[in-house]
Amino acid sequence: MSYEGGDETRGAAMQEPKITPELVAAHGLKPDEYDRILTIIGREPSFTELGIFSAMWNEHCSYKSSKKWLRTLHTTGPQVICGPGENAGVVDIGDGQAVIFKMESHNHPSYIEPHQGAATGVGGILRDVFTMGARPIAAMDALSFGTPDHPKTAHLVKGVVEGIGAYGNAFGVPNVGGEVRFHRAYNGNCLVNAFAAGLADADKIFYSAASGVGMPVVYLGAKTGRDGVGGATMASAEFDDTIEEKRPTVQVGDPFTEKCLLEACLELMASDSVISIQDMGAAGLTCSAVEMGDKGGLGIKLQLDNVPQREAHMTAYEMMLSESQERMLMVLKPEKEAVARAIFEKWDLDFAIVGETITEDRFLILQGNDVKADLPLSKLSSSAPEYDRPWVETPAAAPLGDVPAIGAIAGLRRLIGSPGYAHKGWVWEQYDTQVGADTLVTPGMGAGVVRVHGTGKALAFTSDVTPRYVRANPYEGGKQAVAEAWRNLTAKGALPLAATDNLNFGNPEKPEIMGQFVGAIKGIGEACRALDFPIVSGNVSLYNETDGQPILPTPTIGAVGLLKTPGELIAGKPSEGDLAVVIGATKGHLGQSALLAEAFGIEAGDAPHVDLAAERRNGEFLRANRNVIRAATDLSDGGLALAAFEMAEGAGLGVTIDASDTAFLFGEDQARYLVALHQADLAPLSAAAQAAGVPLALVGQFGGAIVSLGGDTAPLAELSGLYRTAFAKAVA
Repeated sequence: MSYEGGDETRGAAMQEPKITPELVAAHGLKPDEYDRILTIIGREPSFTELGIFSAMWNEHCSYKSSKKWLRTLHTTGPQVICGPGENAGVVDIGDGQAVIFKMESHNHPSYIEPHQGAATGVGGILRDVFTMGARPIAAMDALSFGTPDHPKTAHLVKGVVEGIGAYGNAFGVPNVGGEVRFHRAYNGNCLVNAFAAGLADADKIFYSAASGVGMPVVYLGAKTGRDGVGGATMASAEFDDTIEEKRPTVQVGDPFTEKCLLEACLELMASDSVISIQDMGAAGLTCSAVEMGDKGGLGIKLQLDNVPQREAHMTAYEMMLSESQERMLMVLKPEKEAVARAIFEKWDLDFAIVGETITEDRFLILQGNDVKADLPLSKLSSSAPEYDRPWVETPAAAPLGDVPAIGAIAGLRRLIGSPGYAHKGWVWEQYDTQVGADTLVTPGMGAGVVRVHGTGKALAFTSDVTPRYVRANPYEGGKQAVAEAWRNLTAKGALPLAATDNLNFGNPEKPEIMGQFVGAIKGIGEACRALDFPIVSGNVSLYNETDGQPILPTPTIGAVGLLKTPGELIAGKPSEGDLAVVIGATKGHLGQSALLAEAFGIEAGDAPHVDLAAERRNGEFLRANRNVIRAATDLSDGGLALAAFEMAEGAGLGVTIDASDTAFLFGEDQARYLVALHQADLAPLSAAAQAAGVPLALVGQFGGAIVSLGGDTAPLAELSGLYRTAFAKAVA
C-alpha cells in the first residue's frame, strides 16, 4: 500500500495525501475505529500516523476478534518456561535445555506470489525462533490448496513448495514433517502455515520487553526497501478480483542474509549486549518498536534518517510500514555498542542506532527535523480494539444416512490415488531433511524426529487438523486436531510436551464463521487441558475468503514431544510375519470420512467424537509397552485400511486385514493406533491391555506381496505404483 508518486514528488517536499474516508477504508480501518483514533490523539492523524494505526490495529497484529477467546486456552504447565505473547513459546526439555517453537501463517502473500510468500513465511518463523536465542533445528509446513483441476492450483503448489525448499535449504534447517491437503474451499485462498523449532539453554532466553531509559534502539540486519508495505493490512482482508494489485505487498526474502543474521544474533547474545530484541515481521519497524516499548512500559523515539535504506527517497510512511525481510530491532546495553557493532560488521550486516527508549508514553518518529508521528505508544498495542464478535453455534450435523457400497480395494485405490492421501515424496524430496545430520525420522509417517545434538535426547514434531471435521462440528474437530497431534507424537514413543496453534478461518464479522472459531477454541482448550498439552504460541489468520467464499475452518495444531533416551523411539517397520494389532475401540464411524469424500464426493454426517480419557489411556498404554511394538501409527483419515497399507508399503511388504466391513476398514474412530508385533509378543501385550482396560484387537498380518482387505486383493506393486505417482500426476 504505497501512495507515493514519482521521484519528483518524493522527499521532504512531498504533499501527503489528505485523510479521507476512502483513505481510512483503504487502510483497513472501520469508521468507528477511525473515530477512536481521533479520540485518542485529539486531532486528525498524519498520513504516517494513519499507517501506523492501520498496521497495529489490523487483525493480523492486534488479534482484535480473537483475544477474548484465546485467553481461554490452556497455556501453562510445569514444562512451560514462556507461553503465548512472545515471539515463540519456550518449553523445558531437561538438563538445562529448552525447545523454542511456533507456527505462523503466510496465507495471503503465498496466494498472491507463491514462491516469495512461502519463502518469507519460512524466514519469518525462523527469526521468531532465533530472536529468542535459539538455534533452529527443525521446520515443518502445513499446506492447504484448492482442487487439482483448478487453474491456479498447480502453479500455487509448485511455487509454494519451491519457495519453502529454496529458503529452508539455503538457510540450513531440516524440514521434517507437515501435511498437504486439497479441497475446493481453498481454490481462492491457499494456506501456508510454517513451523520452526530451535534449541537454547533455558537460562539464556531473550525476550522482547524493553527496559531502561535512554537505552539505544538499534536496527540490525538487511536494509529497508519498499517491499511488503501494507503487508499486515493486506493479510487482514478478504480477497476479490483486485488481488493481482496486491503483489507489491508481498515481501522478498534472502536466506543467505538470514543465515548471517542468525549467526550474528547468536554471537551478539553471547556477548551480553542485549537488553531486548524483536524480529521485524508483520508491520515491520512499527510493530517491533511498539511491542518492545509497550511490554517494557516505555516510550520509543526513532530518527528515520538513520535507518539503513536500500532505495532512495523513502518516506516515513514507507520506512515504518515496510516488511523487508531479515531485520531485527534491539535495545542495546550502551557500553556494549562497539562490541555489538563489530559483530554485525563482521557478518556484513547493517548495524545502526535509530532511536532510544524514553520515559513518556510516546511513539515519536522524526525524519530530519520533521515530526512524522507523535502518538501515545501504549494505545497502539495493548489498547487496540478488542471485539466480542457476535457468533452462532454451528448447527448439529444431520445423520449420515446410507453409505454407497464400494469394494475394499476400490476404496483404497480412491484414497491412495488422490493427491491428498497419495505419497508426498514429491513435496519433501525438494526439502533438505537431513541438514545437521541429526534427523532420525524423516517426513512420511506421522511425526519427524530430530536428535538433540550431543545428548541422548530427541524431539518429535508433527502438525495436524482435519478441516472437514471442524466444519461439521467445530468443538469435536478442535478436540480432534489436538488429539491427533498428540497421538502422532505418542506413536513415535515421544512424550507430548506442548503445542502451537495456527487458527485459519474466514471472515469473523460473519456470526457463523465466528461460531466456528469459538467452537474450535473450546474443543482445543478442553483437549489441551485433558492431555496436559498446553498451547505455548501461535497465530490467528482470519479473513481467508475470496469473493465471500470462506476456506474450511482449519485450526492447525503443531506439536512437540520429547524422547529422553534413544530406546524410547518407535521408528521401526513391520517385518515379514508381524501381526497387525489395533489399540483402541473400533465402531466404524464414517461421517465426514476420507473414504466418502474421495470415493463419492460425500461430506456429510457428524465428525467422530473424541473421548479424551480414552485418548490418554490408550496413548499412555502404547508408550508403556513400546518395548514390544515394532512399528506404530495412529488411525485417522482413511482409517485402518489406509494406515495398514501405508505401514506395509513403507516396509515393502504386503498386508492381510481380515475384516471386510467397509465401516471397520475405513471408519475414523479416534483414540486408536495400528501397531506391528512379533507373534510371540501378542499374548503379553493382550494381558497388559486387559489389565489396563485398553481395547486390543488382532486384525491381520504383514507380509507377502499382496494387499488383502477382507479377501479383496491386489498386488502390492500395482498399488504402490499408484500411491507413489498420484501426487505428481495431479499437480506437476
